[in-house]
Amino acid sequence: MSSAPPLDRGLAPGDLDIPVPDLTNVVTEDETPVDNVFSEKQQRLLTEPLYTSFQSAEPFVAFANVGLFYASHTPPQIPDALLSLGVRLPDELWEKKHRSYFVWEYGKPPDVVIEVVSNREGGELSTKLRTYASARVSFYVVFDPDGALGTRALRLFELRAGSLLERPITDTTGLLENVGLGLRLWTGTYENAEATWLRWFDATGHVLETGAEKAAREAGRADEEARRADEEARRADAEAQRAARLAEKLRSLGVDPES
Repeated sequence: MSSAPPLDRGLAPGDLDIPVPDLTNVVTEDETPVDNVFSEKQQRLLTEPLYTSFQSAEPFVAFANVGLFYASHTPPQIPDALLSLGVRLPDELWEKKHRSYFVWEYGKPPDVVIEVVSNREGGELSTKLRTYASARVSFYVVFDPDGALGTRALRLFELRAGSLLERPITDTTGLLENVGLGLRLWTGTYENAEATWLRWFDATGHVLETGAEKAAREAGRADEEARRADEEARRADAEAQRAARLAEKLRSLGVDPES
């Protein structure tokens, strides 16, 4: 199956006038590992909860560490995570044209691209900022967990008039209009690692749960329901025993408890 066309998200005719290139010699994966363990975990935390907990009204794809090809004869970017709404995942993922996010195949740029800063060499606030603007990414988020680029751990940029301009946000939150989600700094344990992580939250302010968190919550709810049922059973048993003792006492006094 070829890539499904995107749902209408306001693109004008001709906006994606990109010639489809010959992909024969295009490298879509080069076996380069992620740069550190934190980034690998953070990438997964930015994708898995979307498929587990995001109640989207339209189809979407979320990728981590996958090439973003946005123009013919132009090297791709490889964001730590991306989210694109209104598109469907192709069936044949091993076809070369489906191995990366080719804008001309999906029909639109990603809505959100996220970079996790590891050092000062990535150009997240310079070259990548300009590149993602050229790719017409709607929102660009930079998470700097170790303070490599300054004191601000979270920065949000929004595409306006062809440029990605920084948008003021609070220290820990950023709701993305037309996406239905935001991003928040969250301190806690993920996969046995205690740290401050970047996490999605929905329009009501609730963090999107991972599969493990959802399973733990549901297990906790089941345990609570079992505890309440056990309490009710013990209460009913105690009431039955009390009634039996009262009936026995009445019989000892010559009174029929059934009359």
